[in-house]
Amino acid sequence: MYPQLKLENQLCFRFYTVSRLITQAYQPLLKGLGLTYPQYLVMLVLWEQDRQPVNDIAKRLKLNTNTITPLLQRMEKVVLLRRTKGKDDARQVIVTLTAKGKALEQQALSIPNALTSSFTCDQVNPETASTLAELLDAMIDTLGDKRL
Repeated sequence: MYPQLKLENQLCFRFYTVSRLITQAYQPLLKGLGLTYPQYLVMLVLWEQDRQPVNDIAKRLKLNTNTITPLLQRMEKVVLLRRTKGKDDARQVIVTLTAKGKALEQQALSIPNALTSSFTCDQVNPETASTLAELLDAMIDTLGDKRL
């Protein structure tokens, strides 16, 4: 057995596991809002700035538009958002929150702290979490640049 092929030597496995566990931790918090984790991410983007083109939302979430479009369609069916054609460019689709989607923002206020408290420990606290976020952002930027 080659050491570089051992599962415990794979940094990517740790990222995969943490991502999966964090998504699981979000599920009970988001259930009351009727949102899935990907839908929550879309809502975060729209709560920051409403009325955005699909392309801009996809870029913020680091997804392709063909990945996000079915998600937006499902969210539109439950009246969280509305998709309309752009006024200047009919090929552009603008996403706008509905009143129901805007109202969820208030209900979601406690979610970030609830999630953070679920994984805070001696090694992971607000200070180390900030450093971890910076390291992850650097990795995301580096990996994203290599896709171009």
